[in-house]
Amino acid sequence: MDLKQYVTTVENWPKEGISFKDITTIMDNGPAYKYATDEIVAYAKERGAEIIVGPEARGFIIGCPVAYALEIGFAPVRKPGKLPREVISADYGLEYGTDTLTMHKDAIKPGQKVLICDDLLATGGTVEATVRLIEQLGGEVVGAAFIIELVDLNGRDKIKNVDIKTLIQY
Repeated sequence: MDLKQYVTTVENWPKEGISFKDITTIMDNGPAYKYATDEIVAYAKERGAEIIVGPEARGFIIGCPVAYALEIGFAPVRKPGKLPREVISADYGLEYGTDTLTMHKDAIKPGQKVLICDDLLATGGTVEATVRLIEQLGGEVVGAAFIIELVDLNGRDKIKNVDIKTLIQY
């Protein structure tokens, strides 16, 4: 299935000069969403994933159905103040400044094989911080799966040691 036909490009959003790739038009098409999920499920099986991790919020949308299909757990990565128990945190760079991601301190067991799922690989900052959180807890990142990769933004450079699967590249 050619998933690109289900992606809507929104020009000049969220700001002038940006061509936003909207995956909600994959998600609202049952067969396309199932196909994308099934592709990531197959990748997760191939990589031996024991738990799925997804950064908020679209990582939840991609990762939760994968975890469900595999009958394994899902651990969320969130902005500060959103998780109710003890957390660890990782800062990452933005175009102008920094941001922080957090994860429950007990979300990953030492040696657990982890697959990261998110909608988009762009500059790689979010996924790089997610990798650091997982490794801080002793987890082994066995791969990262994305619906879309914006190749020109070189996100792979920030996570060179992580196996990556993308379904669509722009």
